[in-house]
Amino acid sequence: MDGPSITIRKFLQNRMAIEDLIRVGTLNEHMAEFLQACVVARLNIVISGPTSSGKTTFLNVLTGFIPGQQRIITIEDAVELQLKQRHVIRLETQSATMDGGGAVSTRDLVRNALRMRPDRIIIGEVRSGETLDMIQAMNTGHHGSITIVHSNSPRDAIARMETMAMMAGLDMPMLAIRRQIASAVNLIIHISRLTDGSRKITHITEVSGMEGEVVTMSDIFKFEQSGVGTDGKIQGNLRATGLRPMFTPRLEVVGYKLRGEIFGAGIVR
Repeated sequence: MDGPSITIRKFLQNRMAIEDLIRVGTLNEHMAEFLQACVVARLNIVISGPTSSGKTTFLNVLTGFIPGQQRIITIEDAVELQLKQRHVIRLETQSATMDGGGAVSTRDLVRNALRMRPDRIIIGEVRSGETLDMIQAMNTGHHGSITIVHSNSPRDAIARMETMAMMAGLDMPMLAIRRQIASAVNLIIHISRLTDGSRKITHITEVSGMEGEVVTMSDIFKFEQSGVGTDGKIQGNLRATGLRPMFTPRLEVVGYKLRGEIFGAGIVR
């Protein structure tokens, strides 16, 4: 009402590395080692979190673990990812022209990406019916796919994906969609922007399947807040929960036999 307002999304010229995020406390070394193994083992990963929590920045960092010989297709509303691998095809949505034609949606690009022999599909963010296409791609051999979802928790991310999948307009029962999601997604990484402005991975959660009509999930790592310092800074610890994920054999197949201490073995709480 008071005049134009401009939002600028500006990223560092030199892409951040995982070491940078460890240094600022977004995650710790054990979490980084675990996530590297998950990316190399081609698990399907959803990065969730509220607005301005650092999801795109973290996705940029996470893609650095993808082996260079794989063919990667990225789909974004506005190109922001900075992949350095050799075989990268970048697709970008297009708004409609003045006469209403020429629009290219994320859903259009996901469908076309499936015909381009991708080893991995990376979607900058799913917001609508393209969620169903992404889930189906994950369930039909396109392992190692990664996407972003706006949500307030890992459990909320599942509910959001259910709702967005229904926007595809297909007459599918909710339970069928839920089962598709539980089968497709292996890991949810939830990032939060805390009240002191810091950004942390608060949950790394395995999606292990279904029990009845409920998606079963297990936290592998959590951020436990212990208080607030006199300077207003959030105090707490990034901890392993002591649980090993059910997909551990997939990590071992690609050479990652992670030590028990990474998952909190032998730690007394």
